Amino acid sequence: MDTETRSTSGLLGSLRALGNGLLAGAQGRLELFSIELQEEKFRLLKTVVWVGAAIFLGMLAVVFSSLALVYLFWDSARLAVLGGLALFYTGALVLVLLGLRRFLRHQPSPFAATLHEFGKDRECIRNGS
Repeated sequence: MDTETRSTSGLLGSLRALGNGLLAGAQGRLELFSIELQEEKFRLLKTVVWVGAAIFLGMLAVVFSSLALVYLFWDSARLAVLGGLALFYTGALVLVLLGLRRFLRHQPSPFAATLHEFGKDRECIRNGS
């Protein structure tokens, strides 16, 4: 009977240790995920603020520059100036969209460190170390 008690407590002790290890690992990964989530939120907010400021100031510059140019050529070539401005703005829009696409392609994967740690955990479990 003494042997059965030891093996049960040994088995329960091993299960407790395993559970404790699993919970500690999960806690560490959740903490890392939480930190990365905060970083992603801050980066997104920062990007939105910069984009908003750029759009606002860019639109002001475009509107006032266009108005000044059309005013200068009102009598002689207003239609040519308006057509030229339309072509210029369309070309600028295409360049900006291409730049935005390139920017988004080169952004790091969100939660890369968490995913890397989960991959290392799986590798350790597979190898039994």
